[in-house]
Amino acid sequence: MRREIDLNEISDGRLYGVNDMVKADCKDCKGCSSCCQGMGSSIVLDPMDCFRITKGQSCTMEELLIDKLELNVVDQIVLPNLKMKPVDERCNFLSEEGRCLIHNIRPGICRLFPLGRIYEGEGFSYFLQIHECKNKNRAKVKVKKWLDTPDIKRYEVFIYAWHDCLKKMQKKIDENRETEFANQVSMYVLKQFYFTPFDGEKDFYDQFFKRLEAIPFL
Repeated sequence: MRREIDLNEISDGRLYGVNDMVKADCKDCKGCSSCCQGMGSSIVLDPMDCFRITKGQSCTMEELLIDKLELNVVDQIVLPNLKMKPVDERCNFLSEEGRCLIHNIRPGICRLFPLGRIYEGEGFSYFLQIHECKNKNRAKVKVKKWLDTPDIKRYEVFIYAWHDCLKKMQKKIDENRETEFANQVSMYVLKQFYFTPFDGEKDFYDQFFKRLEAIPFL
């Protein structure tokens, strides 16, 4: 999602690449689950997140939307996000002991935290959010290891491509200025990238970029 931020206020002032060391390791959190509570609708999911979860949980997006996910407007486009429980604002994938029930297939934002991304030119860098994590005794860890994602180079290409795609769609919506067009964009995105399953036996990235290239209004 688009955010206007002053890095000097929220970070340690440095930008990181995947091979850099950063003080982000929470040492398995030791039972702390603060970042899994009270997040509202901010944990927005990209197509790979939903592919991982539906495949790992052997379920459909429709089933996840019963109680685990919800849909909300993000910068004019409807996208899925993790749903918090209404009573205590805990993530629905959080156990009573405060442990993630889908840790091996957790969303990208969860893997990233307490890091963030800043997009510049044709790529992006990582930065450390210094006020977000309650654990003040974090250890240094290589960014690549912290993200815990196979084939990190292809993953970063995917992340940038999805970000760029959404940005172009938002620009089209701004130019069109018709509510109906915005609705059509959202319906297309949800159908093509979330509700139409990716084949779990084939390469996700190949399938994703084939769908990306087929978007008719970009």
